[in-house]
Amino acid sequence: MTTNVLLTGAFGRVGTAIIDHLADRDEYEFTYLNRSEREEYDTFVADVSNYEEMRPAFDDQDAVIHLAGYPETDGTWEQILQNNIIGMQNTLQAARDAEVPKFIFGSTNHVVGMYEAEFAPELYEPGFDLLVDQDSPRRPDSYYGTSKSFDEDLGRYYVENYDYPEQFYSLRICSVRHEEYDHPYGDAEHGADEGEWERGSPEYDLKVARMKAMWQSRRDLAQQVDCCLRDDDVEYDVFFGVSDNDRRWFSIEHGRDVIGYDPQDNGEEWDAPPEGN
Repeated sequence: MTTNVLLTGAFGRVGTAIIDHLADRDEYEFTYLNRSEREEYDTFVADVSNYEEMRPAFDDQDAVIHLAGYPETDGTWEQILQNNIIGMQNTLQAARDAEVPKFIFGSTNHVVGMYEAEFAPELYEPGFDLLVDQDSPRRPDSYYGTSKSFDEDLGRYYVENYDYPEQFYSLRICSVRHEEYDHPYGDAEHGADEGEWERGSPEYDLKVARMKAMWQSRRDLAQQVDCCLRDDDVEYDVFFGVSDNDRRWFSIEHGRDVIGYDPQDNGEEWDAPPEGN
């Protein structure tokens, strides 16, 4: 049986990881919703802040993976309101109206970002005594993080008060990168490639230390999404999106226990960027 999946915000770092690892599977038929077209994909072009424009994409879908929105912590209130709050309300309402049973939401670690703000950079070193899980108090670090926190609650409101969606999965995604930089040296290497710092500099080493804690590989992210698509039991829940890094301060045990998330990667297994970087 094929599961029809609508992927909003399809062509960013997270969306392309899902496409790369799941789109070729026989059990899934993806529809890509994005604000602009890509030549290589058949795209439903719409802005999630415009309900009437995006609503037809939800017909006959079994699940929606909602990634569309302003993706950075530097967003102004106006940007965040339009893209992340109104856009989320429209997406949930479209899922309700089209009777889409499953909703997977691309949330963010910035819902609890003030833990990092308080304890960095010592937090990036092995053995730091902090573990944040799904029950830890939310401490957003920006309008962006605040909007995602609100959206998690809005999702819960929908599944507990309406017939659709029936299931809501919030993935608090950490650091997923494009394929070229999909490793714990990725941010450091990108900055060096852009001339922001030298390789081996303190700035470079700090980026490596952070990514060894925060990295979620593209294949681990896709596997976590696959777990949500296959699950039949969750009504509403929150899971941290991070690989099995020794330095991580986010718990993945809840994801292991509830949806069977089994990450394959660990930032500590890397002691240098891949050859050719």
